[in-house]
Amino acid sequence: MILPQKIFGSSVGRKAVMALTGVGLILFTIVHLAGHFLMFAGPDAINSYAFALKSNPAILWGARSGLLLTFIVHVGLAINLSIENKRARGGVGYQYNNTVQASFASRTMIWTGMLVLAFILFHLAHFTIFLVNPAYANLHDELGRHDVYSMMVVAFQAVPIGIGYIIAMAILALHLSHGLPSMFQSIGWNSPRFDANFKRVGTIFGVLIFFGYSSLPVAVWLGVLRLQ
Repeated sequence: MILPQKIFGSSVGRKAVMALTGVGLILFTIVHLAGHFLMFAGPDAINSYAFALKSNPAILWGARSGLLLTFIVHVGLAINLSIENKRARGGVGYQYNNTVQASFASRTMIWTGMLVLAFILFHLAHFTIFLVNPAYANLHDELGRHDVYSMMVVAFQAVPIGIGYIIAMAILALHLSHGLPSMFQSIGWNSPRFDANFKRVGTIFGVLIFFGYSSLPVAVWLGVLRLQ
């Protein structure tokens, strides 16, 4: 119990944990996007990938539970540190001298984080446990595998779902654009020499993530991805 108390008992320790959980979430975001890109390789590629994952339910649900726990810890620590910082300033907010975009991203980190968490919960209900559309569970390809390809195409053919997905990706990108450079600051890598470069990396990464994920509903609307 001594080690957790040392870590979570100080703001430095909590910032370090928040940075580490942020790294884990960023890596998942990249891997998850790589899996999504299999949609462009055709039904067999994405369905084989999904089948391989679902063939190990203990590992799969363990990873999902770990991801959700990581996100909750990350958001919880962010809220805790935000409240702590505000109390230390006597309730007075920071004065922002950066660009409008950067200041907006930094001011809304808590809110964008919670919105992304809400989206993840909806995303799981939609594509994983089929609470939003139970009919998705009955989609199978000719080999009897769950037809993830058709499920995603059908889902994004519904324009409101696609638009909501793109909005969620914009919120995620906004969060990452400030979160990535903040992560370096939390582990003590910030300096006037590197801060500007870290901010550029955060912005570029956020933009790439946005366009990467958003390409799926757009490809469905354009007919690039369609039912086969």
